[in-house]
Amino acid sequence: MGTVHEPEGPRSPDGDTGPVDAFEVVFAASDGIGEDVVRMTRTSAAGPGGHPVYEDATGIVRAEISGQGEVRVLATGGGQEPARVLRARAVA
Repeated sequence: MGTVHEPEGPRSPDGDTGPVDAFEVVFAASDGIGEDVVRMTRTSAAGPGGHPVYEDATGIVRAEISGQGEVRVLATGGGQEPARVLRARAVA
């Protein structure tokens, strides 16, 4: 039986070598003027790129976040229109 490897994810900004457990993902607001901030926590799932999947408290907003902080929003339902991600910041 082979070894199971946990997906490589972003690292904590405080120098910790472990993966980041939570992010604040900043989206462009639907009005085109402001920003919407969504706190997302790490799940046990990996996304299509092999990076950890994070989700908000409702489970509706899900995203794969790479070790370089790249965010790929994942659809969780039909007819969902992906929002534009401005940035992601690790939550200590």
